[in-house]
Amino acid sequence: MNVGLPRGVAWNGVTVHTGAWKDPVDGARMVRRLGVEGDGQGDTYGHGGPHRAVLVYQVESYEYWREQLRRDDLAPGTFAENLTVEGLSDDEVCIGDRYRIGEAEFEVSQPRVTCFRAGLRIGEPELAAKLVAHHRPGFYMRVISEGRVRPGDQIVRIALGPGRVSVAAVDALLYLPGRDLATLRRAVRIPALSPGWQTSLRQLLDDRPVGEPAWPGFRELRVTAVVRESPSVSSVHLAALDGTRLPAAGPGQYLAVRVPAAEPAPVRSYSLSSAPGADTYRISVKREPGGVVSGYLHQTLRPGALLQAAAPRGEFVLDDGAGPVVLVSAGIGVTPVLAMLHQLADHRSEREVWWLHAARRSGEQVFAAEARDLLAALPRARARVYYSRGTGRSGDPHMVAGRLSAPRIAELDLPPGATAYVCGPSGFIADVTEALRTAGLDGARIRSETFGTLAPITPGVVDPSRRAPHPPPGAPGGGPLVTFARSGVTAGFDTERASVLELAEACDVPTRWQCRSGVCRTCETPLLSGEVDYTPAPLDAPAPGSVLLCCARPRTALVLDV
Repeated sequence: MNVGLPRGVAWNGVTVHTGAWKDPVDGARMVRRLGVEGDGQGDTYGHGGPHRAVLVYQVESYEYWREQLRRDDLAPGTFAENLTVEGLSDDEVCIGDRYRIGEAEFEVSQPRVTCFRAGLRIGEPELAAKLVAHHRPGFYMRVISEGRVRPGDQIVRIALGPGRVSVAAVDALLYLPGRDLATLRRAVRIPALSPGWQTSLRQLLDDRPVGEPAWPGFRELRVTAVVRESPSVSSVHLAALDGTRLPAAGPGQYLAVRVPAAEPAPVRSYSLSSAPGADTYRISVKREPGGVVSGYLHQTLRPGALLQAAAPRGEFVLDDGAGPVVLVSAGIGVTPVLAMLHQLADHRSEREVWWLHAARRSGEQVFAAEARDLLAALPRARARVYYSRGTGRSGDPHMVAGRLSAPRIAELDLPPGATAYVCGPSGFIADVTEALRTAGLDGARIRSETFGTLAPITPGVVDPSRRAPHPPPGAPGGGPLVTFARSGVTAGFDTERASVLELAEACDVPTRWQCRSGVCRTCETPLLSGEVDYTPAPLDAPAPGSVLLCCARPRTALVLDV
């Protein structure tokens, strides 16, 4: 038995709060619902809790890694496990299996989380990927009955899990290529599988195949019109240079454009607000005070000009199901859900559609007439528009004075089986998402889109930087230029850096990562242009048009949507 309390560990110039340092203990320890007496986790987002109470690793795997890594210093607890056991291999133990150890009873709930801290203690940065690639992840158990456990206790299997899907097989379903759909469907039906893994595996079943972007890198498009939609919003209409029809975009996707408003030309992403089947594209841009790019698009851009654009991208796309749909937006966040509304209206959809929009006052509501016309074409559409600082047309029951708040959402009696699409400021998205959950919608069916930088995921890092993105300190790197489009930073790659992720961190670009070795895909980012090499090679290639920042190095100049 091994335990350890969280501690601060110096790593890459920051402090990581981690409970990965565990050491053997003598005598019995009480094992409760949340873990072993005297043990703790530094990052409860990825570790700990009732479904990850006790981590198990095998003596046989220690022997394997001693040989593979040529190490003779791998003692019990080094792999951060609570129980070091003989037997119980990952390819034999199945999710849902139950064991009695000492006085306690346990149920296998999921494989180990792919976290970079797995190798932090022994200085093996690629260990998280190796645990998956070699089918030796180890596994978590939940505590069914609390009790005392001591080293040397016999392990007795008392029940077999339904479905008979092994720990190694479930781990491979999430992280390795060549997934077997029959096994995937069997795995998601196992009640004992932890909620987090249930959600991840269900997303694999629900995801539509991602095709190649319609064109590589950037291409020139011609501006055919610049239309003032409101005092603060203008739409830019774009067409192919040869007049042919542009490739269809998914309803809700966005367009990244390179705008010649400065040097180097900044890249910005804007939702497509036009009908997905239109011959041309329409992006709609809010004028931001002091905004160089939005100012250029509003004041300088004229019909006939050329703009470089990457192909439409984005996973915030209307599904093609038949169930109810709720489209929620605030301000300029209306653009992607307006494209979804176009799709529904163009197909004369029989789906129940709820249109919820928030604006400050009627004069600032963009696309109001367009949305009304589209809603009128849908036989089962319902609409509410909320004005926080004014009222709408007198006598219109769809116009509501006041903010779009949780009580307002609760009183609508939204269908609990609906899929919701939410777009707007980050605070609005957070509040609406929570209100929709409270109103009975399944959190897994609430989808959102934001065009600011995404909230960082930096597991265990103490006091991560909150500075605005900036060029890296020191002399410019001599390698290819890397543009972090959403953050507005372009910098040369320093070939001494291990990855693009390290460059992003040096620039204080908000990043999202977990394994740092090409396995968990948390760092997967849209690649707008350029080519990369991978070191180490990822276990499963990212989707077309995407890149794994944690192990990518630029082969050519890059533009990344981050």
